[in-house]
This record gives sequence, C-alpha cells and structure tokens, in this order.
Amino acid sequence: MEVLGLDFRYDNGYKVFNNINIKVERGKFAAIVGPSGVGKSTLLRLFGAFLKPESGTVLLHGKPVLRPTPLISMVHQSIVTFPWMTAEENVMLSLKTKNIPKDECKELASKALEMVGLQGFENLYPKEMSGGMRQRVSVARSLAAEPKVLLMDEPFAHLDELTAEGLRQDIYNILFNPESPLECVIMVSHNLTEVVELSDTVFVLNNSPATVVGQIDIEMPRPRNSRDPVFDNYLDTLYRLLTKKKGGTR
Repeated sequence: MEVLGLDFRYDNGYKVFNNINIKVERGKFAAIVGPSGVGKSTLLRLFGAFLKPESGTVLLHGKPVLRPTPLISMVHQSIVTFPWMTAEENVMLSLKTKNIPKDECKELASKALEMVGLQGFENLYPKEMSGGMRQRVSVARSLAAEPKVLLMDEPFAHLDELTAEGLRQDIYNILFNPESPLECVIMVSHNLTEVVELSDTVFVLNNSPATVVGQIDIEMPRPRNSRDPVFDNYLDTLYRLLTKKKGGTR
C-alpha cells in the first residue's frame, strides 16, 4: 500500500501535509511517528479513505482507494466494544455487510477470537473483560472481515503499561500468523519504545505543513530486547528526527 504526493488541509484552510510519499511493502509492520498535532491520525484516516486528500493518491494493489473499503480496516485508540453484545457478537458486526449465513458468521468470529487468544471467551460481555481483552476483541473484529491492510491508531494508549506490554508481545504474531489474510499493518504511535519493538519500518513526520523527514528500517530479530544497545540506537535516531526543525535543531 502507498500514498503518492499527498496534500491535505482542514476546512479552515490550515495545510496539514505537503507531498507525503509513503510505501508499505507486503508483509511489513510500519509505524508513523511525529510530534503531537502533526497530523498522524489524520494521515491514517487518509490511508483508509475516511478523509479525502486535497491532492495526491492512495493506492492499494496499484489501484486508487477512493472510498472506505472492507479491504482496509482500522483499530482505534479508544477501545470500541458494545456493552450489550458478547465478544462473539461484537466481532460478528464486521461481517454484516458480507451477506453470509449466520452460522458462517459465527464460525468466522470464533476463528478471529481464537487468533487473538480469546478462544473460550466468546460469550463474555465487555464488562466481564479486562481492557486488554476488549482491545483484542476490537482487533478480532477487524480481522474477521479479512482485510488486506490493518490501520492501528494508538492501539495501546488506553491500556495500563503491564497490559499494553503483554499485548505488544503478542500482537505481531497475531497479525502475521499463517492464517491471517493481512498484507501489511500501519500503526500510529507516540510511544517510541513500542514503535521500535514492533515495526519493520518507521516513517517520521515533522514540520508544518508536515512532510516525511525520515524512514528508518528496524533490522533487529524478534522478540526484541529493549535493553539491547542497538535498540537504544534506534530510539536515539528517531528522537533526533522528531526534534529537528527546518533550518536547524532545537
């Protein structure tokens, strides 16, 4: 998936992006980082065609993405589960537009819950689950529709650190398991440690209007050790790019 020459401005005329070019290869977990307010979440919505660019193109399999499509799914930072529905029923929501029999929907939902480690919890309601379990249900709902691209907007932001750490340790294998139809994942995060822990490639946004000021390929075997000096080197590189401004450094 890629975006070419993307420009975008808000309705008030403020220009957010200038000539954004990003390509995420098949089988890769990509992250987008940048200072607060630079437009990271807005860019993610442009990837999914939930917003329309001023100019430029969003491409999937070489074809323009002109409107939201089941081929691109999104997990939000707020954990969205409907309290009156079980885990299974929450997941089945993503299959309503597919016009498939209810028994098949239940089978696909059960398979998606198993993928995220929630086999046996199909009949629990959100109030009976931890925050980490509810976010796994959100991921399962996105995966059940068999998208090719998964967009993740600060997916661990509302979890306590221990829960977030546990889910981060599992999420890569969940998303890229042999049964997953996913081709790539694009995550927005402000947490540089989780970015280095999870990503194959990191795109750094900075300046106003925002541009891509760096692309870092994380070449470390998994699982990654945050105490490894190489891990720290990647963190330092990202921090330098995030704090650098046009015309110098601050």
